[in-house]
Amino acid sequence: MLLLAQIAPFAQGGNRLCFVHPNDPLRCIKVRRPDFSLADRRRKKGFPKNLRPLSSFDDNLEELRVMADLDSSVGEHLYQHVSHCYGFVTTDMGPGLVSELIRNDDGSIAETLKKYIWDHGFTEDCQLAVSSLCDHWRAQRIPSRDLLLHNIVTQMAGSSIVRLVVIDGLGSPSLVPFRWLPLAMRSKRIERKIANLYQRIHSLLSQRGQEKFPGYHGLLLHNDRPEIPFAEAVK
Repeated sequence: MLLLAQIAPFAQGGNRLCFVHPNDPLRCIKVRRPDFSLADRRRKKGFPKNLRPLSSFDDNLEELRVMADLDSSVGEHLYQHVSHCYGFVTTDMGPGLVSELIRNDDGSIAETLKKYIWDHGFTEDCQLAVSSLCDHWRAQRIPSRDLLLHNIVTQMAGSSIVRLVVIDGLGSPSLVPFRWLPLAMRSKRIERKIANLYQRIHSLLSQRGQEKFPGYHGLLLHNDRPEIPFAEAVK
């Protein structure tokens, strides 16, 4: 059993906490927040979603299912811009989903696209990186929910962005599997997600004059910096 309860998480989402894997600095472990149970999540939903089984509200189970499906349908090309998923481990905070932890060339944990744009603006380097991500999304026809800025991280080499990596929000909420849809409909949905991504970027840019970062999503709680060569970090 891996012990996480006495370790500080490096990030927090709406439903999960993220920890650096105690035995592998290139992996992270996602566990459900102890202060927000699956029953709590179900109670917040309206009819008829509140009739679904508790397991359907488990983000870890859903992410594992989606990643297995994408690995099968897209293959290795997926991981040019998507983090790997390695399955479950047992922890003292319940089942933990192990994922690739994206790090920069100096070993620091990659920050989110939301934080990068807040700090630096939509630089030329960032524009090229976003364009590359969008081209990849089109070419591979990767199903996703909205591409949220806090679900994309910027892997850096010095002051340059090496690539953007999507770490959450994959899969389609539709009842009909994405791959069963006609090609034209899949392409249209992809373009809508891309358009929404750019809209979110411009919305964030309009807020940069504010003193306070908008929300807590997209902020690292701490930044563990082990000595990891860049060649290892980008594998």
